[in-house]
Amino acid sequence: MTATLFQALSKNFLGSSPLWFKQTIIAFLILNPIILMTAGPFVAGWLLIVEFIFTLAMALKCYPLQPGGLLAIEAVAIGLTDSHGVYKEVVNNFPVILLLMFMVAGIYFMKDMLLFIFNKLLIRVRSKVAISLLFSLSAAILSAFLDALTVTAVLISVGVGFFSVYHKVASGKKPDHDHDHGSDEQVLETNRDDLEKFRAFLRSLLMHGAVGTALGGVATLVGEPQNLLIAEVAGWDFVEFFLYVAPISMPVLAAGLITVVLLEKTKSFGYGALLPDNIRQILQNYDEEADKRSTPAHKAKLLVQAVVAVILVLSLAFHVAEVGLVGLMIIVLLTAFNGITEEHRIGHAFEEALPFTALLVVFFTIVSVIHHQHLFQPVITYVLSLPLNQQPIMFFAANGILSAISDNVFVATVYINEVKAALDAGTISREHFDKLAIAVNTGTNLPSVATPNGQAAFLFLLTSAIAPLLRLSYGRMVWMALPYTIVLSVVGGTCVSIFL
Repeated sequence: MTATLFQALSKNFLGSSPLWFKQTIIAFLILNPIILMTAGPFVAGWLLIVEFIFTLAMALKCYPLQPGGLLAIEAVAIGLTDSHGVYKEVVNNFPVILLLMFMVAGIYFMKDMLLFIFNKLLIRVRSKVAISLLFSLSAAILSAFLDALTVTAVLISVGVGFFSVYHKVASGKKPDHDHDHGSDEQVLETNRDDLEKFRAFLRSLLMHGAVGTALGGVATLVGEPQNLLIAEVAGWDFVEFFLYVAPISMPVLAAGLITVVLLEKTKSFGYGALLPDNIRQILQNYDEEADKRSTPAHKAKLLVQAVVAVILVLSLAFHVAEVGLVGLMIIVLLTAFNGITEEHRIGHAFEEALPFTALLVVFFTIVSVIHHQHLFQPVITYVLSLPLNQQPIMFFAANGILSAISDNVFVATVYINEVKAALDAGTISREHFDKLAIAVNTGTNLPSVATPNGQAAFLFLLTSAIAPLLRLSYGRMVWMALPYTIVLSVVGGTCVSIFL
């Protein structure tokens, strides 16, 4: 009886994850207190970061909330941080949590309009280079005035929509049939090769779009959460922020768009996959059938979604309220005017965002360990000790590296406060402060595309419903982001050296 119960507990632990993964997590949990007692909290803290990144890398094996959460709980239990520190990090990042809770759900209620628009684009724009540029540039422009997480939610919604349309047809189902697009068991053998090509096609578009959010997000005060923080400390308004950052952000945008073309032309790093003609035909048939079945009620829903989309863009562009509160307004408007009043229908909209919100709070626990144990302090101290003319480029590099490991909002907070303290103490001039603030902003936004944990939008994409559908793993995201990481880091770093 005891043996049977132990076997059941072992089987239930982390569910269907591979045995080696379960054993690795258990080994981490055993090792951490030992390292803390023998090597000290600094080494134990850095080990915890590596372990947490491992759980993110294995996201397709097991959602990171559970293994990462166990590591976070242990970190608090053994004193690497405390519950007050975790709570402080969560409160500091509450706008991001609010955004995820409501804005992502709001985008869910716009999916009909988004699929309608992007389906027509896919059908009419036959050039893969052109459609890739369109995804990247539109994501960049939207991110500059909206928010990278919001734009990523749009990309995910569009990707799931496209995939589900073809997956149903590839499985021999009719449009009105119920279908689980998360399983390939019913996909007809003759369609499996095209399905893999379609996965590769959508993967490349989503990665172009995700990097596009970084290209646009760096340029404006509202583009990323840390931008607003830096602007508040520096005292910059919207126009000042744009003008200060433009000597770096504009060349980087141009270089990023050129990279889109080169990747598609050379078909390297997982890019270049074309949309098979028969899939294009299926999407076209779906579009024609949708037009034929379109009733006045359906057209009215699309019209409401389009009007609310305009309200969303204007609300975020003029920053009338916190992004999350704007998202709640969007939910109310879309559900009220489109007749969605049942609780269970509204509840579906939150299924995508809330698991990631929980994961992000776990992530903030790891950030709290970094803060509590001063893990980044040696890097900060070293950079601030350098000659003034070397500091901008080193700030750019240090912020980029640390942001790829940690959270770019946290890194920006630490560095901009250190720089402000130096200004207040009279150690640096106001002119030099502005240069370092620009370096902090661009450093936390550009090289951080190297890893999914470097930017919340990338992490959201990795842990979203679309990632397992398209086989978009942590390693694959790092590989596909690598050419962008190199280009954005080199071009951004060069501009920092020249203009700062």
